[in-house]
Amino acid sequence: MAVEKTTYLDRITENPNVMVGKPVVRGTSIPVERVIAHLAHQPDLEDLFAAYPELTLDDVKACLEYAHTAVTNQHAHRDGSRGYSGHVGGSSFIVVKPGTVRVVHRGK
Repeated sequence: MAVEKTTYLDRITENPNVMVGKPVVRGTSIPVERVIAHLAHQPDLEDLFAAYPELTLDDVKACLEYAHTAVTNQHAHRDGSRGYSGHVGGSSFIVVKPGTVRVVHRGK
């Protein structure tokens, strides 16, 4: 019996109408960056769950996976030929070279 691995894509969403499009835990308005910042300041899950009782352990794992993916992707795109990439709200962007940004709108 195969077991499907849950990824952050199942638990992290981006919607321009929720927290100005920041990535949040699905079904909440808790930004991923707030979870990561809380853990960086106080790496205690009991403290985190006391502050945000609606979070689950799987939500926290999804936030950490999201952050890991973001850091890994940023690092992978730092060579001069490919530039930097990222996303804001519903759009992705690529900085091809300093002063040149290419914006790609993601379809729904």
